[in-house]
Amino acid sequence: MNRIIVMLSSMVKEHQSKQQARKEEQERRRKEAVQASSNLTQALVDHLNVGVAQAYLNQKRLDSEASQLEQNATNFQRQTSQWLGLISSFTDSMKEVGHVQNWASTIENDMQTIATALEYAYKVEQQGGGSGSGGTAT
Repeated sequence: MNRIIVMLSSMVKEHQSKQQARKEEQERRRKEAVQASSNLTQALVDHLNVGVAQAYLNQKRLDSEASQLEQNATNFQRQTSQWLGLISSFTDSMKEVGHVQNWASTIENDMQTIATALEYAYKVEQQGGGSGSGGTAT
């Protein structure tokens, strides 16, 4: 009977030993799985972070370019307003020149008429004075 007890005891110890080995193997595999899962998660996060970082940099660059574009548009608007003012002033000046030119042309025509009338009067007087009539021109 002792032999049976020893044999049973030996079987229990062997079973406990195998069970302990299985537990240790299972724990080792669990740790490996946790580590692999952690590595995968870290790799995925790193990959996503690269994309997020690139998107952030792109957005930052777009914001900067949008700000520059807005500033350029404001400058262009101001410059266009200045040009419109200059063109308006130039147009007004050209109108004034046109008025002055029209006035000068009118004066020139009047002076031409007066000169022609004086010349005619002079010729009439010369013709009348040379004939001795002493009268005035009609």
